[in-house]
Amino acid sequence: MIYIIGYGAMAKAIAAGLKGYEKFAVVGRNEEKLKEFAKEFECEYFMLDGFDISNKTVLLTIKPYALQEVSMRIEGKADILISILAGKSLVELQKYIKASSYVRAMPNVAAKYKASTTAITGDERALKIAEEIFSKIGRVVVMQNDDEIDMATAIIGSGPAFLALIAEAFSDGGVYIGLKREKAIELTKGLFESFATIDENFNKIKDAVMSPKGTTAEGIYTLEEEGVRGEIIKAVKKTYEKSKNI
Repeated sequence: MIYIIGYGAMAKAIAAGLKGYEKFAVVGRNEEKLKEFAKEFECEYFMLDGFDISNKTVLLTIKPYALQEVSMRIEGKADILISILAGKSLVELQKYIKASSYVRAMPNVAAKYKASTTAITGDERALKIAEEIFSKIGRVVVMQNDDEIDMATAIIGSGPAFLALIAEAFSDGGVYIGLKREKAIELTKGLFESFATIDENFNKIKDAVMSPKGTTAEGIYTLEEEGVRGEIIKAVKKTYEKSKNI
């Protein structure tokens, strides 16, 4: 049994992915929200105050700033604590919540569709269990340490928001040149689905599409001239730096 502390967007995405594959319960402060969560995902719920985590596998999905407050409301020592809190190191987790083993994980919202890419790090015994859990909602990548998890956060955690912005721009571009909105959206979704299935290095994909003096070459020139590549790299860098200072 996995005890999910928190009932926000990521908790729901993970619960949706685990439903039917893993038994879980939800823990939180607001009973009405707990009831809604429990009804939606057909699971038990428990109130946070005084909740005993002893010998349990606990999945922490709260906001990072709430770590200290939550730690003061629970009791006992967990068997395994898995945290998806951005910027909260294993050392910080050990400071606030007692457990025999610790894991940091960074899934993304695609967990809802069993298509998350989840980065994990922690001690060996707990990593195996965490890998089993998160493999049910997509791909798992084992990282070496806290810093690599913070780097992964900038790509797989925040990345869906960046890609949503890019996808919206593609859709808007389609409308700008004359497509109906629904067709532009359908084509953009198809583009992302197609790209995800191509098992090639990114530069090979670009080179395969970009012919001399062709339409793609014109578009690539425009993107490079506007510095799009550099701005995306900068966004990843800034996101990583922010994750170190939450």
